[in-house]
Amino acid sequence: MSDRLSQSPGHPLAPPDPTPTDRSHQPELGTHPRQRAWVEVSGAAISANVRALRRSMAPDCQLMAVVKADGYGHGAVPVARAAAAGGASCFGVATLGEGLELRQAGVQEPVLVLGNLIQPEELRNCLQAQLMPTISTMREALLCQNLASGSGRPMAVHLKVDTGMTRLGADWQEGPRLAQAISNLDSIQLAGIYSHLAHADAPMDMELNTQDDLSRLQLQRYESVLAEVQNQGLAVGCRHLANSAGTLRHPSLHFDLVRVGLALYGHRPASHLGSGIGLRPAMRVRARVSLLREVPAGVGVSYGHRFITQRPSRLAVVGIGYADGVPRLLSGRLKVLHRGRLLPQVGAITMDQMVIDVTDAPDLELGATVTLLGGENDLDPGISPETWSDACGTIPWEILCGFKHRLPRLGTDS
Repeated sequence: MSDRLSQSPGHPLAPPDPTPTDRSHQPELGTHPRQRAWVEVSGAAISANVRALRRSMAPDCQLMAVVKADGYGHGAVPVARAAAAGGASCFGVATLGEGLELRQAGVQEPVLVLGNLIQPEELRNCLQAQLMPTISTMREALLCQNLASGSGRPMAVHLKVDTGMTRLGADWQEGPRLAQAISNLDSIQLAGIYSHLAHADAPMDMELNTQDDLSRLQLQRYESVLAEVQNQGLAVGCRHLANSAGTLRHPSLHFDLVRVGLALYGHRPASHLGSGIGLRPAMRVRARVSLLREVPAGVGVSYGHRFITQRPSRLAVVGIGYADGVPRLLSGRLKVLHRGRLLPQVGAITMDQMVIDVTDAPDLELGATVTLLGGENDLDPGISPETWSDACGTIPWEILCGFKHRLPRLGTDS
């Protein structure tokens, strides 16, 4: 089908020519990944972060790289490969589809599905792809038993106990009974028992270096579950409790494995955690200037004229907006980097574009690249997701996960 739409006075947009066209030697227009806006991801930073975290852990403690939500917006498959190169031994995902994506890309390491799978077909796909489901109730365990016994091969599962998050997982007091019941199923392998910390990023008592009360209570409950299971003569499998905050908080939370999400991508869950670990931000968000214009003082900019120029101004239009993942709440609060200078965004951020005041950057030219998040090079941390999240009243996790797929993900290490 032709890429061009013929025009005539009677039909401004006539139907496309139905005659097939050979496009094998025609240039593709508008497909250059750096034409408009893009995300750059450093696999080297991911690998370095895994190595730095592992140095803070006991040698026999494993690191699970959590690559759910498309690797927190970085790209799940390249992140998984970079994390494995740095020493990650397994991966955590939230959904069946995320696990299957890793398998289809050739990732062979163990993968734990952290979300609940409740449909037989979902669990059958888990078994076929050798993904490990999370078990919160006996119902899922029995489904897995039936599927595995019919296939002739055992199915590895992890039991989750709720020690205070009040989300997924069996009640911690029911954990030992459920572990016993699962162990009685001949086609199920209880490969691990885990829980999730609800408040490990809480401020620490620097004098006593103690855990916050909730994390201490969760730790006690989790250890009591493990002790009772072991007293029953059952194999516990892999024990894991710590998320990124727990990993950075204290070794007592590490057990056999830690599940690292935010720290994998180079960010600390709280300013008081992990200050001695040299984490490197792995993401940069960049966009190109598509128009420059000169306007006098007193001119309103963008929807609603929230911003009125106070002086003769030079304005740059940049091709990125809230449909790409830049929150509209950042309107008038955002700054971008260009050659080491911070330049203010002005007016309302729109769906596909924003306006930057570049009056004080006379060297900025049409087509120039500006950096919205991260640094202009690998040595410069630049603008952090915390800067955005603090301005929006949210958390850096949401910022990183918010960048949409119409922004190409480009590696920076080749």
